[in-house]
Amino acid sequence: MSGEPGEPAAGASAVATGRGDDGTTGLLFGGDRIPKDDRRTEAYGALDEAVAALGLARAELELKRQLDVLPTALDEIATLILRIQRELFVAGAELAANPGAWDRLRDGSTKVSAEMVAGMDAVLAEYETRIDVPTEFVVPGETRTSAALELSRTILRRAERRAVTLERADLVPGAHLLPYLNRLADLLWVLARAAEQAEARPATTARTSGPRPGADR
Repeated sequence: MSGEPGEPAAGASAVATGRGDDGTTGLLFGGDRIPKDDRRTEAYGALDEAVAALGLARAELELKRQLDVLPTALDEIATLILRIQRELFVAGAELAANPGAWDRLRDGSTKVSAEMVAGMDAVLAEYETRIDVPTEFVVPGETRTSAALELSRTILRRAERRAVTLERADLVPGAHLLPYLNRLADLLWVLARAAEQAEARPATTARTSGPRPGADR
């Protein structure tokens, strides 16, 4: 028997609405539905991927906490990762907003603000003082945490590229989203190095001539 109006039928999914079965999706604040391969969905979809990849890093740190092997420096990074994940939802909302309702966007909740960019600048400057910055290209994978952060960084760079495409088409509502994504990608690289160094694991360089710093000779 079918459920009451507005309720899913008995046995139906409470998550799947079926509205996207035709390959379209809705925008924030309504408006016309757009194809799921639209350049806007490509952009905020990449941000969604970055949030998930950051979740891998945070889960790894939580496991270390449970095993009581989490250095204090990594505990701080875990807290920062959660902050970044939440801020990326703000960036995603900006990219997913119906252009006809851009006036409804609010700084810091559905639109990247100048304060968010300044916050990234401050954190980046702080963490740069905490690490020994490699002078060569680095091969990711020294630790599980740093590898997840590097994965997040590369996905975020893809989101940034998609956002640049949208900017050229006047489909980015605010002036701060692109600077924010650029700063954040830089920060994730620095955090990956901080994660390695917190566990005394020197970065592996891309250059193959000679042993990496700290390697057994």
